[in-house]
Amino acid sequence: MADRPARALRDETPLERADRNFAELLQELRVTQTGVQILFAFLLTLAFTPRFPALDTVQRATYVTTLLLAMLAAALFTAPAAVHRGLFQQNAKPTIVRLSSRLASIGLGVLMLAFTGSVLLVVDVALGRGAGIAAGAGTLAVCVALWGVLPRMARRSLLTGPADPEAEPGREP
Repeated sequence: MADRPARALRDETPLERADRNFAELLQELRVTQTGVQILFAFLLTLAFTPRFPALDTVQRATYVTTLLLAMLAAALFTAPAAVHRGLFQQNAKPTIVRLSSRLASIGLGVLMLAFTGSVLLVVDVALGRGAGIAAGAGTLAVCVALWGVLPRMARRSLLTGPADPEAEPGREP
């Protein structure tokens, strides 16, 4: 059973698989969308605070860039709903799933940059430019590690099989 492709482990038609994959993608988007909405709301209100006029040119550029990245992430995370609506009842579920998955992946990359810019800006204002750059770089590194490297390592370990020859495939420790 360990050498069978993951698709063969489920008894489902391609359409059932597409339906399941789309439902799972929507659950993932619900999680990320909340974070984007909170970040976007924070950034939108920031310009109306008393301290905003005191920002220097770099801080303002960081603010505007980060605001636009947050908006783009929100657009990318809501795009699957528009794609689904546009292709509804057109027998295009596999296409909807592929396109929506790609939009969500791009959205995660953009969100990573928006998180980085937000942390950079806030720490720059609170503690200074050097600390802001360090905090932004740290944020980027953590996101790359958790959102990029970790899934690739997990995928690689799935492809190479369990390290313990007695371990049962699919069994949680």
